[in-house]
Amino acid sequence: MQLGSALAALLFVQAGVLGTLWLRTAFAAAVLLVAFRGRLRFPTAGERVPLLLFAVVLAAMNVCYFEAIDRAPLGLVSTVEFLGPLAVAVAGTRGLRELGFVGLAGVGVLLLGTPGGNIGGAGLVLALGSAACWAAYLVLGRRLVLSLDPASTLTLSSVLAAILLLPAGVASGGAALHAPNVLLLCLGVAMLGNVLPYLLELLALSLVTAATYGVLLSLEPAVAALVGLIVLGQGLSAVDVVAIGCVVAASAGASRMQR
Repeated sequence: MQLGSALAALLFVQAGVLGTLWLRTAFAAAVLLVAFRGRLRFPTAGERVPLLLFAVVLAAMNVCYFEAIDRAPLGLVSTVEFLGPLAVAVAGTRGLRELGFVGLAGVGVLLLGTPGGNIGGAGLVLALGSAACWAAYLVLGRRLVLSLDPASTLTLSSVLAAILLLPAGVASGGAALHAPNVLLLCLGVAMLGNVLPYLLELLALSLVTAATYGVLLSLEPAVAALVGLIVLGQGLSAVDVVAIGCVVAASAGASRMQR
C-alpha cells in the first residue's frame, strides 16, 4: 500500500491529486470486476445501505490521505492516520494501560506538531480526517465481510467509490487522464495501492482476531517512512522518528491487549 502511495505522489504534478486518485480507484474497480466475475454476490436489501456507506467512507479516506501526502511526508501522514485503528482497538475500554497507550499515541502526534516536526497544519488536519475514516472503515468492513464475502465487499465498494470520485477526478486530471504514461503508472498504482492491500486486509479481517491484525498492521507507519525515504527522498528529523515510534508502540500494545 505504501509503495503504491509513493508512486501515486509522483503523478500529482501531472494528473492532480484527485485525478490520480480517481484513476487509481477506477482501474482497481475494473481489475476486481474482471478478477471476480461470476463470483460476486450482490447485496441484499439490508446490506445495500451499509455497502454504500462503506464506499463513501472508502472514498473520503483516500481523498484525505492523498491530499495529506501531497502536503507532508508519507511516513508522518501514515503515523497520524494510524490513530484510527488505535481508536478502534481501545474503544470502550477504561483501563489504565489502555489510557496509557492513548496517551503515548497523543505524545507522538503532539511531537509532530512541534517546530521539530515536518507535517504542517494542513497535512495534520487531513491526516486526522483520514484516521477518522479509517476507524469507520474497519468497523463497517468487519461487519460487511461477515455477511458479504471479502471479494464482493471490496469490488462493489470500489466501483461505487470510483463513481463518487468521477466528477472531482475528471476536473482535477483534465487532459492528463488521456496520457499513456499516466494511465500505465496509475494501473500499477491501482494494483499496488488498492487491489492487493485492500483484498488482503479484508481477508485478514475475516480470518484473524482484531488483536492479531492490529499488531501486524502497527508496523505500517514505519514501513511508510522507509518507503518515503527510498522512493520520494523524504528524510525525517529525530523528532519525527520518535513520534513514529510512539504511535507504533501504542498501536501494537493496545492491539495486543485485546482478547
